[in-house]
Amino acid sequence: FFFIMPPTVKVGWISKVAALYGASAVAMGAYGAHGFHPSDPYYTEVFRRGNQYHLIHSLLILASPLARRPPLVAGLAAVGTALFSGSCYAVALNEDRKLGTLAPYGGMTLIAAWLALAF
Repeated sequence: FFFIMPPTVKVGWISKVAALYGASAVAMGAYGAHGFHPSDPYYTEVFRRGNQYHLIHSLLILASPLARRPPLVAGLAAVGTALFSGSCYAVALNEDRKLGTLAPYGGMTLIAAWLALAF
């Protein structure tokens, strides 16, 4: 990605953030597949949804240097992922739906990140 960026744009931190998000998504996926056994199967699905969005949006962070404003896209994707997936993980791990109040804000932030990539 970096060979098409103007030399004045510093985006090295973005690949580090993407790598950390990707690694943590794989780790959470492994825990979800092998160590997470909630009493209600609903929470397994919530965990999986959070993990799916976590991994997919790690790739959006990685692709953000292709955007006109890489820091904006990467920042929105990182914050949106933390809010959405973090909220899903909190709901699932605590088996408490009340902890999901930040998920809609995370979802809207992720939508903004995709739009920032496009424009």
